Amino acid sequence: LKMKGCMYILRCANGEYYTGSTNDLQKRLEEHNNGIACNFTWKHMPVELIYTEEFSTVEKAFHREKQIQKWSRKKKEALISGDIELLKSLAKNHTDFKKDSIQKLLPGL
Repeated sequence: LKMKGCMYILRCANGEYYTGSTNDLQKRLEEHNNGIACNFTWKHMPVELIYTEEFSTVEKAFHREKQIQKWSRKKKEALISGDIELLKSLAKNHTDFKKDSIQKLLPGL
C-alpha cells in the first residue's frame, strides 16, 4: 500500500515561498519550524503553511512540487489565491512569450 503524498507551499518570514512535498505534512511542518527540514526555511523561520494539494502517491506530489518550483511568484500567488483565470492567463502568456522568443530567433517558423 503506497502512502499518500502532499505538495505544499510555505510563506517564510522573509516573504519568500518554499514549495515542498511529503507523505506526512504535520511532521514536515514541525521539522520546518524547528529548523531541521532544510537550510532555506531554517534561515527564514518561522514558516506558515499557505497551500496544499493531496496526491495518491508521494511521487506524484514530488512531481507537482518540481513543476511549481519553476513557476513565477505571480503564478504561484494565483494558484494560492485560487484565481484560476489569472493562472490560465499567466500560463498562456508564458507559452506565448516562449513561442515569440523562438520566432525571433528562428524567423520563418
